[in-house]
Amino acid sequence: MCRARRRRFDSTRASIVARAGVDSTPAGRRARARGCTLRVAIEPRPRWRARSAARASRVARSSARDAARAPQSRATTATTMPATTHATMRATSARATRARTTATATTARARATTTRVAGRRPTRCAVSASSDAAHAEASGAIDWHAMGFGLTTTAYMFKATCELGGEWVVEGVVPYGDLSLSPASAVLNYGQGVFEGMKAFRTSEGELLVFRPDENAKRCEEGAGRMSMPAVPRDLFRDAVLRTVSANAEYVPPVGMGSLYLRPLLIGTGAILGLGPAPSYTFLVYCSPVASYFKGGQLTPIDLTVEETYHRAAPGGSGSTKCIGNYSPVLKVQLEAKKRGFSDVMYLDAKENKYIEEVSSCNFFCVKGKTISTPSLQGTILPGITRKSICELAAARGFTVEERNVSIDEVMNADECFCTGTAVVVAPVGSVTYKGKTVKFCDGKVGPTSQAMYDELTGIQQGKLPDERGWNVKVPKFPISG
Repeated sequence: MCRARRRRFDSTRASIVARAGVDSTPAGRRARARGCTLRVAIEPRPRWRARSAARASRVARSSARDAARAPQSRATTATTMPATTHATMRATSARATRARTTATATTARARATTTRVAGRRPTRCAVSASSDAAHAEASGAIDWHAMGFGLTTTAYMFKATCELGGEWVVEGVVPYGDLSLSPASAVLNYGQGVFEGMKAFRTSEGELLVFRPDENAKRCEEGAGRMSMPAVPRDLFRDAVLRTVSANAEYVPPVGMGSLYLRPLLIGTGAILGLGPAPSYTFLVYCSPVASYFKGGQLTPIDLTVEETYHRAAPGGSGSTKCIGNYSPVLKVQLEAKKRGFSDVMYLDAKENKYIEEVSSCNFFCVKGKTISTPSLQGTILPGITRKSICELAAARGFTVEERNVSIDEVMNADECFCTGTAVVVAPVGSVTYKGKTVKFCDGKVGPTSQAMYDELTGIQQGKLPDERGWNVKVPKFPISG
């Protein structure tokens, strides 16, 4: 081999050795003696070797200059950066390290405790160990006074999966995180999914209560049937909700300052191109601390406008199912109404366009004397659990509760109106606008019936009043393995 070719060979070999971190060969020692810390990929074709060597030389010189500047730059940064900033950076780094360590350990434990559920008798799965210190640190960062109805991510969620025609496989409580889905998943292409909304509350004695979880389990089961998905067994649903609350206990707001909103979610995650049921499904329960749904705070009267062109649901459709496709279509009308100063939109029936159905995301009631009327469940209205609870409470108070067709004309002549839902609880209606005419109720203030229903319902939910009907379920503090 001629000397020139030998030098090119040695230069190429030295660069590769230096990149690999191996410098014990003669070529490596020569490269180190020349200060060669090459970071470029060497083109193996001979015509590029000379050019690559020149480029490598330039990179080496640039690296040397950067190394010479680095100490000075670090010194300058240390001089100009306040000591408090350094302390904050160290504290943040320590918290991030602890969080990563906890998440890694939790994931390993969750995978080690995967359990199969046969039929409707799910086997108890291990609950991920939670770090009380980490939770206290996270919840301590939440400004409960400034909290609204927005997403605050918590530490954990519950997860289970199922193949079409198979059994539910429970992963249990796992760190909250993103999902990995195929672009062809049924939920993304065909909207195959249902969800629930429910709440957990903290009592003055420090207990955690979930309001009527069995009703949500029943509705989720019915929704899954309507959307051709495998139903989540009710005992699995209930267990998942309780474990999610237990794992995120530090995120439940203090008494009277909000609740922990729970979102059970059943979606078709399997990939499918043609229209049909997904080959696999995922059941999740995640949560977020929340306060008032509408701006202005809880019990602030809302102003509604009646929509005459668009409809929320039609007879024979899926209006009574809490499926994911029922909600985005209302955004067009809702956003336009909010631009005009309204809080939300009230929808009429699709057949005659004169009977009240729902507000965008809640049920509607009107009061006339000692009679409370609400639209009947005829397949187009969501069977709200708060709605059902208010009907029972109102009847016990001596009201005549009527579930029937309620015309818009009747609403415009009512004494008082209010909306109900898991998110809104009981929201008094300050005014309704229809065909350009606005009617105010109770001078735009909270009506007596709305106040009474709100006080009794929230009193039961928060453990302030006796739970004579057994609606609340106490959340146990699950051990590491249940």
